Amino acid sequence: MVRILLLIALIVAGHMARAGGLTGTFASIDGGTLSVEDWRGQPVLIVNTASQCGFTPQYEGLQEVWDTYRDQGLVVLAVPSDDFNQELSSAAKVKEFCELTYGLDFPMTDITHVKGRKAHPFFQQVKAETGFEPAWNFNKILVGRDGAVVATFGSVARPNSQKVLSAIETALN
Repeated sequence: MVRILLLIALIVAGHMARAGGLTGTFASIDGGTLSVEDWRGQPVLIVNTASQCGFTPQYEGLQEVWDTYRDQGLVVLAVPSDDFNQELSSAAKVKEFCELTYGLDFPMTDITHVKGRKAHPFFQQVKAETGFEPAWNFNKILVGRDGAVVATFGSVARPNSQKVLSAIETALN
């Protein structure tokens, strides 16, 4: 029995190694889905966001990062979440707020859980692999071209700070 379990574990581990990196499909704020796998080969900056938070002005920095690096292959993905009770009541309101207030045009998910037992599988996988779980709004996860987490940043790290930009530029090169 132990041999069978060991064999199954090796097969699963081998499959995961071949699949490589983080996975997950999100509901898009525009309808349809957004798949992390679609961006394999590109660095992705994933940020859990909220519209009524003291860190909400970081949307400006996220748009600046998107504008600066998207032609080099960077994807910025905002994941609105009400896990900290600071998000608007619907995805439609979030989308309208972000477009009108900040002129955002990078991909966004529907309102999504990012922590705890209800967390989206992507965030559960990040926590299992790195120990990182969003502690507040505007935590940032930089995923490399290979789908592995390259760096994580807390809320106080502005998206256009030298620390975050250095990690992004390294991931792009």
